[in-house]
Amino acid sequence: MATCPKCASQNIVKNGHIHNGKERFKCSDCGRQFVENPTNKLISQSTKDLIDKLLLEKIPRVRIAKVAGVSERWLQKYVKAKYESVPKQVNIQLKKGS
Repeated sequence: MATCPKCASQNIVKNGHIHNGKERFKCSDCGRQFVENPTNKLISQSTKDLIDKLLLEKIPRVRIAKVAGVSERWLQKYVKAKYESVPKQVNIQLKKGS
């Protein structure tokens, strides 16, 4: 049986599945939700390019995550990093005589 990664309790209950079908568990003692034997895969550049295109189409993030095969949490962090990389103010200089 699974053991809680936070408090090491074995008082664990099944709690549905994550986006890729892996079973999710919840610790009855501390409330931590987790997946047994998580895999940290790298997101390819082609997947990131697809996500960028889908974000421009105003598709809900939940659907984008499902189509791209990434977690909603990862997608939220990715969008936040993209947003923070954009300058807060853009200076535009007009040509004289325009």
